[in-house]
Amino acid sequence: MQPQQEHSEKETLTITVWISGRSYRIRIKPEEESAVRNAVKLADQKVAEMRTHYAGKDDQDFMAMTLLSYAADTAIESFNNPLMQEELSKLSKRIDKAINTTD
Repeated sequence: MQPQQEHSEKETLTITVWISGRSYRIRIKPEEESAVRNAVKLADQKVAEMRTHYAGKDDQDFMAMTLLSYAADTAIESFNNPLMQEELSKLSKRIDKAINTTD
């Protein structure tokens, strides 16, 4: 085993989490355990919610729908971030200025 691998293994913790009745072993930093377990709990609840709203699908569909839901929420949240909006506004002004100077 390479020294860097040994070092990173000492800094990680292997835990087993359950989502939609299936177990997954993952490696995390010890200080992230609480946040990861909360995220797993929320994801499992979201899968259960999807299951009640969309009958006739299988667990893979529910997992995919949950992942898409979280990805969309993250994208929307980052787009609505005030710092992101400020940067977009600055870029828009620079583009407008560049377009107007070429006229």
